[in-house]
Amino acid sequence: MKTIFKKIIAYILQIESRLVLFRYKPKIIAITGSVGKTSTKDAVYAVLSKVSHVRKANKNYNSEIGLPLTILGIPNGWNNPFIWLLNVLKGLWLFINPFKSSQYPKWLVLEVGVGHPGDMRRTASWLKTDVVIITAIGETPAHIEFFTSRKHLIEEKSKLIKTLKKPARNASSIADAGGGGFLILNADDEDVSKMKNLSKSRIITYGFKEGADILGSGVDILYATTSEPTGIIFRVDSDGKSLPVIIEGVFGRNHVYASMAALALSSVLKLNMLEAIDALKNYDVPSGRMRLLKGINDSMIIDDTYNSSPFACESALETLREVKFGERKIAVLGDMLELGKHTVEAHKNIGRMAKEKCDALVVVGPRAKAIKEGALETGMNEASFFEFLDSSQAGEFMKTFIQKGDLVLVKGSQGMRMERVVEAILFDKENKNKLLVRQDDEWLKKK
Repeated sequence: MKTIFKKIIAYILQIESRLVLFRYKPKIIAITGSVGKTSTKDAVYAVLSKVSHVRKANKNYNSEIGLPLTILGIPNGWNNPFIWLLNVLKGLWLFINPFKSSQYPKWLVLEVGVGHPGDMRRTASWLKTDVVIITAIGETPAHIEFFTSRKHLIEEKSKLIKTLKKPARNASSIADAGGGGFLILNADDEDVSKMKNLSKSRIITYGFKEGADILGSGVDILYATTSEPTGIIFRVDSDGKSLPVIIEGVFGRNHVYASMAALALSSVLKLNMLEAIDALKNYDVPSGRMRLLKGINDSMIIDDTYNSSPFACESALETLREVKFGERKIAVLGDMLELGKHTVEAHKNIGRMAKEKCDALVVVGPRAKAIKEGALETGMNEASFFEFLDSSQAGEFMKTFIQKGDLVLVKGSQGMRMERVVEAILFDKENKNKLLVRQDDEWLKKK
């Protein structure tokens, strides 16, 4: 009964969303990929919000029902029928209210995910976009479980390109009359780069591969005078200019790529590149995405607990190795979910690379046992391993295991609730609701 009710509500909200988009005609930026969607969304919002009225998808509102929630500006009703019915009334009022025209955002930044075959096709049937950004896929993408192959998943995601409005002739910017239809692609991901053959829209690329329109180079860790790591620094080359980009409070190439995607959009919009770079310096990076936090016993935490996939986990481990801090580097890794037949081998591969990246390895969950197996194959000392069934147990262990100056990476899929490990060793527990992911009441009620 709940499923039928939610399907009916989702259908009604989608109709209301179409009516609202028809009435207010905002410019729409849609972002998809298997890695870095949310970071890219937030980087794009940081740049665009400096020059216009923008709304971005809240949290992970990237599903068939999440998109209408963003378009209509209403909250998730979870399992409360009253809130859902109230949402329907709010959506209707937004369409008929004559006083809302000046208040509705000029831009919508949407995150579009797929979990099953047909998800993107249904989205593409009603959503029309001005810009599509495709981030990266990775060798074993997240959410591949319900697809017959990696190629099948890539084809599904690429269908978002069909939502692009037809570009105006000779349009060099969205600011041009009718100048929609811009496709922004990650040049470093071969499968994403090939998608340029699927569109006649103007294409802007970003990445480290020579020939990218927004070309990155020289990524490095940024350190304070106290030798504590504080963020990342890199350079971008665009239109004959070479400019430094600093992002504080985070690590990882995912934020570098997200920033380059935002700068590619700035190029499309003819924005001031220096102002766009400045907007990225300390923008509101979402919780649980390679955020740098202070831990107990003068330790440092790389909090990457929002979600996990093989590609993202490999990148996080590489960052753990690169950061120069303390005597010990500890990786706390939970299960990577929704990998289907790739589950065992993907976890083993993470273990195989862990030997060179950390001094101690804590694995959490039944699937993560394969991480240990992979690490043992490479000769990692068994005394360096610690296994736990769930994140609460791992958190309790870490309270006593962590030492002064340790650098700790914590990562796992959403369902593993690895933020509980970070909470256990977080120094600033008073502000945990602001620092950690999944701290709203509905998530805290879940076991």
